[in-house]
Amino acid sequence: MSSPFTSQTGRTDSSVRMAVTLEGAPRLGWILVKALLRFAFMVANNLVAIPSYICYLILLQPLRVLDSKRFWCIEGIMYKWLLGMVASWGWHAGYTVVEWGEDVKSVSKDEAVMLVNHQSTGDVCTLMMCLQDKGLVVAQMMWLMDHIFKYTNFGIVSLIHGDFFIRQGKSHRDQQLVLLKKHLENNYRSRDRKWIVLFPEGGFLRKRRETSQAFAKKNNLPFLKHVTLPRVGATQIILSALVARQENGSPAGGDAKELESKSEGLQWIIDTTIAYPKGELLDIQTWILGYRKPTVTHVHYRIFPIKDVPLETDGLTNWLYQRFIEKEDLLAHFYETGAFPPPKGHKEAVSREMTLSNAWIFFIQSFAFLSGYMWYSIIQYFYHCLF
Repeated sequence: MSSPFTSQTGRTDSSVRMAVTLEGAPRLGWILVKALLRFAFMVANNLVAIPSYICYLILLQPLRVLDSKRFWCIEGIMYKWLLGMVASWGWHAGYTVVEWGEDVKSVSKDEAVMLVNHQSTGDVCTLMMCLQDKGLVVAQMMWLMDHIFKYTNFGIVSLIHGDFFIRQGKSHRDQQLVLLKKHLENNYRSRDRKWIVLFPEGGFLRKRRETSQAFAKKNNLPFLKHVTLPRVGATQIILSALVARQENGSPAGGDAKELESKSEGLQWIIDTTIAYPKGELLDIQTWILGYRKPTVTHVHYRIFPIKDVPLETDGLTNWLYQRFIEKEDLLAHFYETGAFPPPKGHKEAVSREMTLSNAWIFFIQSFAFLSGYMWYSIIQYFYHCLF
């Protein structure tokens, strides 16, 4: 039999919980309404922007025959705008980026490979945002991503742009590397690409960590918690296609006559480390729906000249392993202190807030919706003429 005191305490606790629940109800309701509105806007954005992109490129096909370099330049700018729209979804939800380390703007006009750690689908959105203010980098960028992205709403855009979808798994590995080599030869220089984004871990951290740790233990390699040991195959194919053949004066990956310019070849590797405060990852669903509180994602860059990177298999493997061991140290320091460590020879690390122009976002969104209306009117007109 319970005492009056116990009963009174139980009623008090129940009342407090009910009060807290009722007090939070309006906020939860607003979060739900906001998520639905954001999702509706995202759907509308996709329905006008992606078909408009396709229609413009169909209209520009004669230019592709007459002046392919100019065609791919225009395509790249529209591609950058599309990625800018994706970035704006996170920007307006308060998901911003702070950058650390070396300033990659200094190499934005050169050819480079970005090696990025991979934790969630939000990593891609983060890169879409933080590279928007790096000149034409996004317009001239080629992504290497999991083949599953081919079947998303953005898949057809990536296919047209010339991104490469890689299928994971041992049974596909050799074939995929052959296809990657052909893809680079056919699309990289002929479309005037400059940067390649690569996730060498070959999958999300949570999926690969256990296997990577077992491999490290078996081969007497460091035990990593915040990253996994990278796979070397794709990196080696990229370097051999875009660096090695340059030595004899013949640019790799395309027809030099078609380019009508002298390429200096791949010049830099940008070691990029993405960190989320307290390890709380952002995924694409959060980016779209915006139900989490505003948060800052941190991105650290370190730039290596290509001449300092070994090209033979063993040397490149050790070099890549060392980069990810350094990433482990960077992330361990970040999760402990909330900041990346300062570079060697410096007493403190300097961070830079990445910003997007609201006026520019308004322009590209307005252009997308006006284009969508224009193409809808044109198609409707011809439909009525024919039927």
